[in-house]
Amino acid sequence: MNETEIKSRVLGIIKSVAPELEEGELRADRPLRDQIDLDSMDWLNVLVALHEKLHVDIPEADYGKLVTLDNLVAYLHGKLASRAA
Repeated sequence: MNETEIKSRVLGIIKSVAPELEEGELRADRPLRDQIDLDSMDWLNVLVALHEKLHVDIPEADYGKLVTLDNLVAYLHGKLASRAA
């Protein structure tokens, strides 16, 4: 799965939690939770959905690395690529 496909999946999952998301207004290099106003439970629901849909383990210790859309896509791409190798 390439980064474009991952980004599309991530945005779909975020939209399921925050349907008010306007993709065109989202900045990939800014904190997601600030832009979309996700509380901690919403964010946890996003991470759980990513785990379920992409079959990627996201340990709690890594949550702090997943701040922006760019961070999230790069992290997931690395996990998926290492699993495919």
